[in-house]
Amino acid sequence: QVRLVESGGGLVQPGDSLRLSCVASGPVAKMGWFRQAPGKEREFVAGIRWTDGYDVYTDSAKGRFTVSRDNAKNTLNLQMNSLKFEDTAVYYCAASSNIIYLVETKGYDLWGQGTQVTVSS
Repeated sequence: QVRLVESGGGLVQPGDSLRLSCVASGPVAKMGWFRQAPGKEREFVAGIRWTDGYDVYTDSAKGRFTVSRDNAKNTLNLQMNSLKFEDTAVYYCAASSNIIYLVETKGYDLWGQGTQVTVSS
């Protein structure tokens, strides 16, 4: 059973940057970041296919967030710049052994424990 361990959350001010990381204990085909704010459903943020590096973002993340992978370390990263109040949420790393449904929750069967990101002045 592959396990995911996230790190990097915290409290930042609007406009600041934050980098999240997620280490997978075994091989995966795709990984992604999702987030869930209080009272809202979990939503897709960014995802990447491990084989070819194809990545995709939700509209609110485009231009501000960058997802990347380190194949040698089996690590997924999310560089978040120009953070806004509305980025506040618990961020979850997710992974799957297949490449389908890259942007949908149903495409992932492995989940991390979540890391809190709070953007506040």
